Amino acid sequence: MSEVTLTGSGPLRRSPLHDRHAALGAKFAAFGGWEMPLEYAGGGVLREHESVRRAVGVFDVSHLGKARITGPGAVGFVNSCLSNDLDRIGAGAAQYTLCCDEVTGGVVDDIIAYRHADDHVFLIPNAANTTEVVRRLRDAAPGGVTVTDEHTGYAVLAVQGPAAVALLDGLGLPTGHPYMSLAVGRLGGTEVVVCRTGYTGEHGYELVVPADHAAQVWDALLAGRAPVAAQACGLGARDTLRTEMGYALHGQDLSPQITPVQARLGWAVGWRKPQFWGRAALLAEKTAGPARLLWGLRAVQRAIPRPGMPVLLDDCRIGEVTSGTFSPTRKAGIGLALLDTAAVTAEGVEVQVDVRGRLAPMQVVRPPFVPSSVR
Repeated sequence: MSEVTLTGSGPLRRSPLHDRHAALGAKFAAFGGWEMPLEYAGGGVLREHESVRRAVGVFDVSHLGKARITGPGAVGFVNSCLSNDLDRIGAGAAQYTLCCDEVTGGVVDDIIAYRHADDHVFLIPNAANTTEVVRRLRDAAPGGVTVTDEHTGYAVLAVQGPAAVALLDGLGLPTGHPYMSLAVGRLGGTEVVVCRTGYTGEHGYELVVPADHAAQVWDALLAGRAPVAAQACGLGARDTLRTEMGYALHGQDLSPQITPVQARLGWAVGWRKPQFWGRAALLAEKTAGPARLLWGLRAVQRAIPRPGMPVLLDDCRIGEVTSGTFSPTRKAGIGLALLDTAAVTAEGVEVQVDVRGRLAPMQVVRPPFVPSSVR
């Protein structure tokens, strides 16, 4: 992976697949300190979105962080820091978890943890937060436990959609393992960790490969035989897909100012664990009840909610939109919003979103906006 300096934006890291994206006519955008493909020529967000929902799409998400924790007691150490309970899963499984601020309980980052063994945990944090997550873990690590930042050592490719199994089967990669578990395969002599995870709501896999071999795997995926050809997909479609599922995006729906309780992520907290960062603050908030909660919004008329737009009820501001987009599947504007719990107690309430000075009616709903097919 390399860096490129863009005028006015400072140095941005590039994926090891940057040249492949350029050859496909990608439109690039800065994201989390990386220059990543937003969409591709001849495709565009709508076509790429539809490919994932109906067939199979391949995403380069190598901007995601990678960190490895090794040594005697590695699992126990990580379990004492991150929110979810790693003892709920065994070796060969993955888990969604959170790195919370020890004092406030706000979300520093959301992470996928791969439990390889009792002495080996591999973490995939978000791009912009990797350095901070690694710093916090290193500062807390006991003797004998090593925390290694491997952000640029590996690429991550997401293969998502109903035809994902056929595509990977055709390449001899493992597909039969359960949701949120991992298996190790080989492609052309390269070891590929294949995890049954994703960020689209479809049946999918995320492939972790050494950065030096990423191009080989990418080429094989796009040339692979499946019921239909795989579509290269950018971060634009990734955002519309995840919003349809109501999946939180750190920096918008999650942040150091937004707790797991407010974001309805209590299921990713090991409440019975004796120790994890932010435990006292989160237990107190859970007991008292949060002042605001994350809800879904579905436009009643033609309008698209966008992050930061005020949400009103009876002419009173009750919150703001955190994520919003046009849903290619529902053909309507959808979004997520943090709303005052005193004002909204159940779904079905109609609120107004201030869309650039126009009050657009929207219904409060519980995501997802489309059925999930992850399992």
